[in-house]
Formats: sequence, structure tokens, C-alpha cells
Amino acid sequence: MIHLGIIGTGWITHQFVEAAHETKKYRLVAVYSRRLETAQEFGERYGDVEYAIDLDTFFGLAHMDTVYIASPNSLHYEQAKQAILAGKNVIVEKPAFSTPTEMDEIIELANEKRVFFFEAARNIHEESYRKIADFLPVKDRIIGANFTYMKYSSRYDAVLAGKEPNIFSPHFSGGALMDLGIYPLYAALGWFGMPESMHYFARKIATEVDGIGTIVLRYDGFDVTIQQGKNADSFLPSEIYLDNGTLVMNGINAFDKAAFHDREQKEIKKLEITAKENPMVEEAADFAKVIENPTDPKLGDIYQEWVELSRNVNKVIYHLRQDAGIVFDADKKD
Repeated sequence: MIHLGIIGTGWITHQFVEAAHETKKYRLVAVYSRRLETAQEFGERYGDVEYAIDLDTFFGLAHMDTVYIASPNSLHYEQAKQAILAGKNVIVEKPAFSTPTEMDEIIELANEKRVFFFEAARNIHEESYRKIADFLPVKDRIIGANFTYMKYSSRYDAVLAGKEPNIFSPHFSGGALMDLGIYPLYAALGWFGMPESMHYFARKIATEVDGIGTIVLRYDGFDVTIQQGKNADSFLPSEIYLDNGTLVMNGINAFDKAAFHDREQKEIKKLEITAKENPMVEEAADFAKVIENPTDPKLGDIYQEWVELSRNVNKVIYHLRQDAGIVFDADKKD
């Protein structure tokens, strides 16, 4: 049984804990918050849980072996570092880190301390993602793709009112690219690899981060266009264009419907894919397999693939931010 501790008491942490418990591989044993009342309010539904209001006490809990971190983005690096130094595996909610320097240091430290680092990018752990990957032909038959993920954030209302919520703050490494754009980037890099070049046409909001934007990833022979944003809603599907038809997916952050419109055969072929009620179950199960089988060579290779994909996505996001002139406080530390 994996003994789980959590940092961050928002809705996404509840969703992960519930997913972890559904796998029957985890048990929540500890909750950290700066306020005891907040920690207790979070943990009361999960039974016998310890609470901590300082990180030294939290990371000193000997029976806790894995920490899920879902604090504001800019805090991930220091908290993950402290957890790893305490001998804990870390599951860091996407986006894991603000810069490639932070990412590289955490990966190196995790390897040194013989613990695991996972970025919780849930869409690549869905069985449906792998089925789509298996369906795709060799790259020279792909002629383009268009991915869309745009969802209006309720916290954008605070920006309009002159405030700066964490998710839209450069001090906390916020913005649309970091929050929503990471999903289509994970899909693109997971299916197609690293692009040859990239560009980000971003529209900044009052807080000087991006509210909406268009990404172009250029590959050898095709381009991937990504539309993403947090100050508008989109209901467009995502599509991959092949030389003999078009694969249409109803989402890119999660996959529950996909169909290939075969131009040559003049028919529509539905892919047999389904989605879990809790979209974080599959990633929690994947992480548990690796944690519980640390010497399995096959799982070790899969883990390294996840780590390198996280590293590459982080590099691409950093490059896109620089291209768009989006500067975080974390950039000034490099």
C-alpha cells in the first residue's frame, strides 16, 4: 500500500485522492496546509489522517512515502525538492515546474535519491490516448493537426475586477499556456515527438500573462496548430489530418470519443474508446505500478519515457513563453 500525503487542498486534490483510493493501491495518511482548519476540513472525509501546518513536520512523517503536490505552480519546485530530500516519491500536478533548470534539477535529484518523480499530466495515461497512438500511421502519412482546449476560468472575473489570482499571476507562474496549453502539448509531443521549431502568438491580459493564444509546432512535413485559452470557451473538436482522411476527437485534455473519417473508403470508423468517470484513475494506477515495482525493467523504461516527455514539454513551454515575452519570477532565478 502506498502511503500518500498531499500538499494543496483544492478540488483537484480531492479528485486525485479519490482516484488513488479507487485503485486500491493508496491510502491517504497526511495532509499539509498552512492552516490546521483547512487541513482538517480536507481530510475529514478520508478517515484516520495526520495533519501538519509546517513542511518540516510534514516531510518528517516516516510512514508517508509519496507526496502529491498541487500547490500554486511557483511553489512546486521547492516543495518537490524538500520531499525528495526527505526520501519521498513525488507526484507533481501539471505544470510540474516553471523552468527547464528546475525540471532538470528535480529529475537529477530524484535519480540520486532513488525515488520517483511523476508529472500528473493525466491525458497521456488514459487507455484512449494509447489507442489513438496505436491507430496513427507513420509520420510521413500525417499532413497536419489542429488541437483545441479553451475553457473560461471563473477566476478571470477577478482579473477583470483588477485583481491578480494565482492562476493568472506571473509571480505564481500562471497563465493559459501553463494551465490548459500543457494538455495539447503533451498529446502532440507524445504522439509526434519534439518539433523542429515552434511559435506562440499569445494575447496577454492585464496581469502580463497569456489569457489566450495560438501555438504552431512545425514538424518535418506537417504542422500542429494549438488553440488554447482561459478567457473564452471553445466547443471545437481536435483533429489529425492524414493523407487518406481525418481523425476527429471530441477533446484533447481527455479522450472519450474518436472517429476516423476515411476519405478513400467513404466511411466513418469509430475507435473503441471510453473514459473513466474520474479522469485521474488511470494516471494514479500507472504511478502505483512503478512505485510498487521499482526493479521491473519494463516499467523502468516506461517511467523514463514519462520523465523525458515531461522534460521535453517543459522545454517547449519555456521556449513558447520566451517567444511570447511572458516572464515569471522563477525565470529571474536562473
